[in-house]
Amino acid sequence: MSADPVLPYRGRFAPSPTGPLHAGSLVAALASWLDARVHGGTWIVRIEDVDTPRCVPGADEIILRQLATCGLVSDEPVVWQSNRSTLYQAALDRLIATDAVYPCACSRKDIEAALNAAGLARERHHAAVYPGTCRPERGGLHGREARAWRFEVKPGVLRWSDRRLGPQSQDVAAEVGDFVLRRADGLWAYQLAVVVDDAEQGITQIVRGEDLIDNTPRQWLLQQALGLQAPGCLHTPLVMGDNGEKLSKQNGAQALDLTDPLAALNQAAVHLGLPAATGSLPDALAQWVNAWPWRNLVPV
Repeated sequence: MSADPVLPYRGRFAPSPTGPLHAGSLVAALASWLDARVHGGTWIVRIEDVDTPRCVPGADEIILRQLATCGLVSDEPVVWQSNRSTLYQAALDRLIATDAVYPCACSRKDIEAALNAAGLARERHHAAVYPGTCRPERGGLHGREARAWRFEVKPGVLRWSDRRLGPQSQDVAAEVGDFVLRRADGLWAYQLAVVVDDAEQGITQIVRGEDLIDNTPRQWLLQQALGLQAPGCLHTPLVMGDNGEKLSKQNGAQALDLTDPLAALNQAAVHLGLPAATGSLPDALAQWVNAWPWRNLVPV
């Protein structure tokens, strides 16, 4: 589950425009930019606005201005997921043609009821593991109207290695179950959109926060089913809020104060284990490129 290190490096930073960048997002942005620069590669910004109800009007432009203020500018034109539905539909059609997916009629209430009936309590703060009610071998939709499309997960533990965190594993069937690719509201699920986008943009290395590491095996399964190369991955340490949870817009993270961009970048760099830098912004970025600890593209 890793990209060919011989391919030209192409990385990306892919924020969701649900609000301005905060301290945690800047850590991921800086890390992805530095990794691309260390490896002489291309760094792309992609706006992941596929979940339109959560997007805040104008937040995308605010994010791009914040990045530019920090000296982090996309090497190629920025793309928006909301303009790429045709690509996602084509990928879903390919999966339908190979019977890798199936239509699902279940609501969240249906899933909870099925799990309760089977004596399978859902862990707090964890999404319910889909019990496979609408799988074709179990009778499919049972006469109900389809609400979503799910990817059918085969049993077995997937193993991969992260460039920072080392060996990882997940039993996707047991821990996640068959996951949604197109939602009941007609919107595309993150997992499908990101896999299609990474392939279409030629991404070879993914650098993002470690809260997203459990997405890796689901994305690998989709890449395998679509015949796509899996990028390498490096998951960065999270910035935690005062409540001990990951700093996020959902738990009140404040927008970056970029009155002094170098101060904000220094805070992000130190969180990544890099030394605080002085001088101009370009000088600081150059210092961090030279000090970047994860130069090996092959996980050890």
